[in-house]
Amino acid sequence: MTFSRQKHLSYWAFVLPGLLVFVAIIIFPVVFSLSLSFTTWKGYGSPTFIGMENYAKIFADSVFLHSLRNNLLIVAISVFGQIPLGFLLAFLLYRKVVRHGAFYQTMIFLPITISPVVVALLWNQIFSSSGIIVTIVRAATKNPQYVMEIFEDKSLAIVPILFVLLWMHTGTYMIIYYANLQKMTPSVLEAAQLDGASEGQMFAHIILPSMVGTIATTAIFAISGSLKAFDLIYAMTGGGPAHFTEVIAIYMYVNTFKYYKYGFGSAVSIVIVVLAVGLILLLQYISGKIERKFE
Repeated sequence: MTFSRQKHLSYWAFVLPGLLVFVAIIIFPVVFSLSLSFTTWKGYGSPTFIGMENYAKIFADSVFLHSLRNNLLIVAISVFGQIPLGFLLAFLLYRKVVRHGAFYQTMIFLPITISPVVVALLWNQIFSSSGIIVTIVRAATKNPQYVMEIFEDKSLAIVPILFVLLWMHTGTYMIIYYANLQKMTPSVLEAAQLDGASEGQMFAHIILPSMVGTIATTAIFAISGSLKAFDLIYAMTGGGPAHFTEVIAIYMYVNTFKYYKYGFGSAVSIVIVVLAVGLILLLQYISGKIERKFE
């Protein structure tokens, strides 16, 4: 056996197990869901082919469109809220702008270590009709009849959940950015300081350009996580009231496992995949242009 053949066999010996696992748990379910999305099936019997009917029903459903709107808001709060805030907090800790940085780092990261179900129960005690906010407002206004009606507003019901997501996940990005900032060569920043550069100038011209790749990677995590958001929202509101806080994952779950519309649910899952891939490709295009700008 030649050395080239041995090298080729060794390569496949290492790659094949991982490739088989990837095909089994990623590729096969996606392909199976795609084929099932063109059928109607209740989980028993043979699926009946109906073409694009499931997709037509999805995009004609006002509940789905509102769920899509809620998901896009979660994507926005993740990409334009959690990531910038996490980066800012990491920068403040890295530059030792605040004292007792280790304490603040622990406190900011702490929410992500708590189960989403526990977080949902805790924040329900704050936002509920008899929660802390309502109690404080009643005491301040001396109006015992005050009720917080934000969950009864179709447009605003998602806002408390967006706030909880911002509070919960910002610490994750802060830790990622803080770890990457610590990899920077201190002498570069010291030389910039000796040349008279301010903190803002060092941030804009040295630190930020060096972190573009990391920011793009965390943005991909934020987008994918936002589109599959389920546990916190389901535990907090169940998608209610009247579907006001429903997201696509809950919409898919309800239609698939409560109404036994497996073909319809598979079509919703494909929409999630296509939406995630589309947003990630758009992000990669934008981040590539930004990286070339800083080269």
